[in-house]
Amino acid sequence: MADPLDTVFAALADPTRRAILNMLLEDDMAVTDVAEPFEMSLAAISKHLGILTKSGLISQEKRGRVKWCKLEPDALRAASVWMQGFGQFEPVNLDAFERFLEHELDSDA
Repeated sequence: MADPLDTVFAALADPTRRAILNMLLEDDMAVTDVAEPFEMSLAAISKHLGILTKSGLISQEKRGRVKWCKLEPDALRAASVWMQGFGQFEPVNLDAFERFLEHELDSDA
């Protein structure tokens, strides 16, 4: 069985799936509405939705004859916690680093 974190990151690796998640930030959407902006078949979109569902990033529910997709933001929690572990490093200030190098080069001359 795959690690849930691996499954989430694998799902997020595809730009189409990230775009779908972005769309679902606004509200639940019918599968046909999700497919509309993409130049691919409904079957291809369904495969992407299946991967997102398997990863837990979205859920799908049938309402009448329409299948709806809903974002499941809690699924990103483990990935977010894992990524926050890298927040312990200070961001590099490239402008300050450049000034430092210029100063060092000037003092060597």
